[in-house]
Amino acid sequence: MSAREEIFASIRRSLAVGPVDAPRRDAVAARLAQGPVGIVPRRGHGEPAERLATYKSEAERVLATVADVATAADVPAEIARFLRENNLPATLRFGDDPRLAAMPWPATALETARGPSEGDDLNAVSAAFAAVAETGTLVLVSGPDNPTTLNFLPDNHLVVIFAADIVGDVESVFARLKATYGPGALPRTVNFVTGPSRSADIEQTLLLGAHGPRRLHIVVVAG
Repeated sequence: MSAREEIFASIRRSLAVGPVDAPRRDAVAARLAQGPVGIVPRRGHGEPAERLATYKSEAERVLATVADVATAADVPAEIARFLRENNLPATLRFGDDPRLAAMPWPATALETARGPSEGDDLNAVSAAFAAVAETGTLVLVSGPDNPTTLNFLPDNHLVVIFAADIVGDVESVFARLKATYGPGALPRTVNFVTGPSRSADIEQTLLLGAHGPRRLHIVVVAG
């Protein structure tokens, strides 16, 4: 018997649980599957157009910038514009996300690189798993497709979100995670990002880029 099994056996003895615990497992599974939903604010809900408008308003309120494009093929040109107009170098790093890989990056003058950041990249782009209209939040999952280092190390984080993936509230994000990945297969890390990094710890003076990117530019793809 392993140490783990010994610990669980000791817990079962202390709870007077017999060797057959299938009914207890079934009860826990039913509780997780049928648990009541708490109070959910309606601010982020409504028709898709209304939800999108709320998301953009909330994201800009927390100092992110937002741009709309019609299709995924328009993303590279929008990112190139953003970097150019902010006098930033035409370099960009992203992961193995197939949605990003399929975009026409060679049509721009951007120099692209793939894989996690080692801390020397100024610009990175990620594809978000979802976004929350209620708070203007992006939801990014870890993995080779979108390495977490791209969320935190570069000065400028550019994030692509498809309009269909904008949900009304945080509760909907967890439902989508469960539906997408299934039980026991969730990503190692799920990051909820609301605006660029900031801190006002010193004399209550707001400082951008305190713990991560100082700029957050969101590209919303309509279709």
